[in-house]
Amino acid sequence: MTAPKRKRDVQLNFRVTAKELEQIEEKMGHLGIFNREAYLRKMALDGYAVKLDLPELKELLSLLRRSSNNLNQLVRRVNSTSRVYQEDLADLSRRQEEIWEGVHTILTQLANIL
Repeated sequence: MTAPKRKRDVQLNFRVTAKELEQIEEKMGHLGIFNREAYLRKMALDGYAVKLDLPELKELLSLLRRSSNNLNQLVRRVNSTSRVYQEDLADLSRRQEEIWEGVHTILTQLANIL
């Protein structure tokens, strides 16, 4: 059995001092990066790595999860009762508005960063 073909098939090696390794790992820690190979590749190719700390993105993901769960519950209820309730549609609409507001906030922040 042969090994699968790697996307990155050229290996680079270089040496650092213990102090340099400590500095590299410290910078990785500040960015929340745990994969040294990915960090070094990103730094070598682009010269920088960016950590985006957007609490709004976490909130948006939470809104998406809740909206998805509510939508699934609504679909189950419609399938079992063959009825659509106005309150459910209003709640779904309100949640979609919250999601779009979150998307707008995040895109605005990203535009300001870039």
